Amino acid sequence: MMHRKHILRTVSKILAPFIMLFALYVQFHGDYGPGGGFQAGVIFASVFILYALIYGMDNARRVLPPNVRRVLLGTGVLIYAGTGVVGMLMGGNFLNYSVLLSNPLNGQHLGINVIEFGVGMTVFAAMVSIFFVFAGQDRQ
Repeated sequence: MMHRKHILRTVSKILAPFIMLFALYVQFHGDYGPGGGFQAGVIFASVFILYALIYGMDNARRVLPPNVRRVLLGTGVLIYAGTGVVGMLMGGNFLNYSVLLSNPLNGQHLGINVIEFGVGMTVFAAMVSIFFVFAGQDRQ
């Protein structure tokens, strides 16, 4: 039985960086094709959930405690909303990215990347928090 655990730990250590790299690809490819913050957040969360399943819930809680998850949740939402407010302060509508830079097309790309980053951060923290709640391990 211990041999299987060793194999799982080794394989997860090898695969985790590649899964996270794929999540980054999905994150930053979202404005050009399928993907974006939601999908990337779920992929990032899957790496952490894999870690929790293989190395144990106590280790996972030490790596990402509840306070850090709360900060990530709030920060992601603030990034999303803040981008919209900055657009309004610069003379556009809420979430009108074209006013963020002098070139409207570049402003669109910047705005969608910032928004998707906030969405990814929020989805990651929410998925991991949901996992802990269902596992009955979300104690303070």
